Amino acid sequence: MNSAASSSCVDLNGHTPTNGLPPSISHPSEHSYADDSNGSVVSPLPVSNGYSHAPYQLHNEEIVNHLYHAGFQTGNYADTILHVHQNSYRLHAIILSRSPFLAHLMSTSPQTGGQRVIYVQLEHEPEVTHEGFAIALGYLYSSVSINLIRPENARGVLAAGCLLGGMEDLCGYAYAACRQSISVETITEWLKFVDTIPLTPDGSLAPQPHLAPVSVQYARRLREDVFNFLVVTLPNTLEVYSSTGSESGSSQGHSGRDTLLRIFSLVPFDMFKAVVESPTFQIGSDHCRFQFAKDAIELRKRGIARGHGSEETVVLAFGGGHMSGSAVHVTRKMRKRPLWKVNA
Repeated sequence: MNSAASSSCVDLNGHTPTNGLPPSISHPSEHSYADDSNGSVVSPLPVSNGYSHAPYQLHNEEIVNHLYHAGFQTGNYADTILHVHQNSYRLHAIILSRSPFLAHLMSTSPQTGGQRVIYVQLEHEPEVTHEGFAIALGYLYSSVSINLIRPENARGVLAAGCLLGGMEDLCGYAYAACRQSISVETITEWLKFVDTIPLTPDGSLAPQPHLAPVSVQYARRLREDVFNFLVVTLPNTLEVYSSTGSESGSSQGHSGRDTLLRIFSLVPFDMFKAVVESPTFQIGSDHCRFQFAKDAIELRKRGIARGHGSEETVVLAFGGGHMSGSAVHVTRKMRKRPLWKVNA
């Protein structure tokens, strides 16, 4: 293990064998960047004046490649020790200063020795994973870190990028991977994530951005993505609408409806209400929507809504001109406490 006080360059930085990254993702250049004969990372450019690269392009890429491998992965000539979780990284202050968060931390942390030592506290940042933080740190040195983003780690990378700041491209790639990862298999985890996003009483995002698991911008977009998945994509994937078109329906449709009910029994109330009342909810007629909401509420009483001191109900309004575009309305009211008579 590489000691924080050691100047040796034999061990790789932060961990053996790599700097904070598990071995499976320690070589991002193998993913989608091609290496030239000098080992530098090269991106294809159009041919100009007989040269496929501008005269300075290869030189710049060689510098960035050297910074990433010798600076980030190996920790050569480090002047800053960064402690996070149970890991320590030998890094470089001039590179870390690209992050507003780390620049502030370095400028406000008292220094007693030759090397700068900073501590990143993540106790209140549960979405920032070890892997996500390491990828975001690597991005300060080189954009090659983007190749390490996968659906499994994308949320951790997004949270880390939002925390460190100044990483719009990294956050954009991580957000896209998050959005693509929303599926029948992962929706339960995404519902838990959405439930951590603070809301105001009217359903909008709370004005305290530090309380959100990611920045307000991405929290809003991910919440909308989960909402749209529940309203349109999920019912169509499960073929629920086809099963409501006839009394018999298909066996797959009935099975899909059961799966949809199970998922909706876990949806936070504000989103559950908005989805059921949405005119774009792909569930069939108002009667089908009402029956679905009624069945879902019965499941919710035994799960997510149990013990909250409130009661969820659904009503079917008759007549036209519904303001919300749906005749089905979901409400929640506090249960009345029983009154006890005290005899004198």
